[in-house]
Amino acid sequence: MSDPDLRLWQILSLTSEIYLLNQEDEPTPFAFFVEEKEIVKTLEGVLDTSNELNAENVVDIVYQRQSIFRVQAVTRCTSSMPGHAEAVISVKFSPDGEKLASGSGDTTVRFWDVVTQTPHHTCKGHKNWVLCIAWSPDSTRLVSGCKNGAILQWDPNTGQQKGQLMKGHTQWITALAWKPYHSDPSSRYFASSSKDGDIRIWDAFLCKCIRILTGHTKSVTALQWGGAGLMYSASQDTTIRVWRADDGVLCRTLKGHAHWVNTLTLNVDYVLKRGSSFDPNVSVDPSNPETVHKAAKHRYDLVVSGSGERLVSGSDDFTLYLWNPEKDSKPIARMTGHQQLVNDVRFSPDTRTLASASFDKSIRLWDGRNG
Repeated sequence: MSDPDLRLWQILSLTSEIYLLNQEDEPTPFAFFVEEKEIVKTLEGVLDTSNELNAENVVDIVYQRQSIFRVQAVTRCTSSMPGHAEAVISVKFSPDGEKLASGSGDTTVRFWDVVTQTPHHTCKGHKNWVLCIAWSPDSTRLVSGCKNGAILQWDPNTGQQKGQLMKGHTQWITALAWKPYHSDPSSRYFASSSKDGDIRIWDAFLCKCIRILTGHTKSVTALQWGGAGLMYSASQDTTIRVWRADDGVLCRTLKGHAHWVNTLTLNVDYVLKRGSSFDPNVSVDPSNPETVHKAAKHRYDLVVSGSGERLVSGSDDFTLYLWNPEKDSKPIARMTGHQQLVNDVRFSPDTRTLASASFDKSIRLWDGRNG
């Protein structure tokens, strides 16, 4: 094979590969590498031409899918919504995107209209700072936890309290998490964690605690309810615990961090919180619960079909860990680079990228598959 024929064959093969890679609903750009050198202009430009190439040479071309970030400078605030009398500690959009809820040090929960950017309801009932809030997956309810360990449930349409006060934790609430929609279409169950070291699972219809998960020796700092029947908790005792939510059995303890674990995120966060009826890319009749449930399960299955649920933890020890918590207690990767404690970490909706935030004033982006 002559040099021109070889180059033509390489170009045709590469073109065919790119065509196959882009046969997706949402085509994304790819970067191509030869021996860790990115192909920017031509393949010939990155090849070692000191040795003559012939038809028997094999050139390995590695491709990497790229995430698309649309960055726009924020030049002005679109709206300011005053009302709270003390610091606003927590704020969350509803899964359907129509409402915003906030919890404050003034002991109230407020609901806001996202479109008109006006207040809807002011909910009074807590006796201390409202530290965390969480929407039910169907957007019909909101739970709030406060500094004295109490949990209340609210109707976002009326602003009225639903059911009785839920009490059991002896110290303040640190996190709230609902059971995913595809596992609980009625949005009946949620979990809470506390500085007292316990995790409690609640029946929102009965306003009763149905299970207590104990084992952490210090404050629980983060809580995630996964889509495979597992629950994940992080603690100041430096561990992450994996629980079977249905019966409260401890499956495994993930160790590796040298200091407090501050934050957790799952690669399925986006699909768990949005279900399917609220996804603009999925056409589902919201009036048909069975269809909505099947679509939500299908979206979850698509995300985990490749590598399962992946968990990422961030710590006061400046590091992050990537885990496969369903199968292994050893981390997939240890991510270093931050110079101070890690405050937060999140997967991008497409799960390809991780973003971590730190006290070192930086945000770092990581490969969501391998760290």
